[in-house]
Amino acid sequence: MQKIYNAAENSSLFKKGDIKVRIKPYKYYNNGNTDDNFIHIFANIMEGRTVLQKAKLSKSIITELKTIFPKTPIISINIRDFEKATYCNKSMA
Repeated sequence: MQKIYNAAENSSLFKKGDIKVRIKPYKYYNNGNTDDNFIHIFANIMEGRTVLQKAKLSKSIITELKTIFPKTPIISINIRDFEKATYCNKSMA
């Protein structure tokens, strides 16, 4: 978790307090009718970054995971933007 946090922080796209990393293991899954282990990152970030910035972030996170988990056959990421206009958290309400 810390290495993923560090990769996000090193991207210079986020303030320190805005980065959150969580693990959600799946007990049940089907990967093309195999039981291959996998890691998939769902990165939800505030809109405003360029496609190039997000691609660089994706590649840096996957590169880090490949070094940590060289035998894991499936490692992937997708980055989704959420709208600033509709985002709300406890301190904003």
